[in-house]
Amino acid sequence: MIFEKPSTRTRVSMEVAAVQLGAYPLALRREELQLGRGEPIKDTARVLSRYVDAIAARVYSHESLEEMAAYATVPVINMLSDVEHPLQALADAFTIKEKFGAIDRVKVVYVGDGRNNVAHSLLLVIAKLGGHIAVASPPALQPRRDVLEAARAAASETGATIELLEDPKEAVRGADVVYTDVWVSMGEEAEAEERRKLLQDYQVNAELMSLASNRAVFMHCLPAHRGEEVTDDVIEGPWSVVWDQAENRLHVQKAVLALILS
Repeated sequence: MIFEKPSTRTRVSMEVAAVQLGAYPLALRREELQLGRGEPIKDTARVLSRYVDAIAARVYSHESLEEMAAYATVPVINMLSDVEHPLQALADAFTIKEKFGAIDRVKVVYVGDGRNNVAHSLLLVIAKLGGHIAVASPPALQPRRDVLEAARAAASETGATIELLEDPKEAVRGADVVYTDVWVSMGEEAEAEERRKLLQDYQVNAELMSLASNRAVFMHCLPAHRGEEVTDDVIEGPWSVVWDQAENRLHVQKAVLALILS
């Protein structure tokens, strides 16, 4: 496990998942490897492939992950990049199924930065599972075109529906799941002020949640900036399933490891 970015849930859940399955996890920061001194990713990938059965990486740039996968001869797992966070999205889908029994009859609404990695992976997983997903974001922060095209291609096969909206109130009306993430992701600190201005009307608060369905739940991948993208009364209130969602990272990651390595 290679970590360029700090981590709580991903680091701990992946390490515990591996141990519970009888594997031996090595958690390494970039600066502990020769990567931190300029060794090419392709060289690192080829060497590690001689020692381990799988590589999992949490990186700043998605291109780094793609290069690692191109040169490794063992499976490479995306533990987060600037484009996608698939392990989180799998845990999200599992949580939705756990709460509602099915995904194809559930309306999921993501509110906030539609270009971030969690929004992208949530869009893709709901599209692949035949659900209904809406992304409410400012025009400047809508999902990447390539991700949107992939989601629409999946939706054409599964019957999923995808909506892009600007008005969060319109999007959340009748929603079963209201999901948000931080307004400023790791690596985007230089854009913090601009992003907060763009997203100031996209806070998930009690007023917004009151527009959702009477069975609605609130989801967040964590960590949360309370008082920014979500208010304390929502994340601590009866709508919140964020702690179940966080726990499900462990169960889903065990499933991923078992599927890939068995």
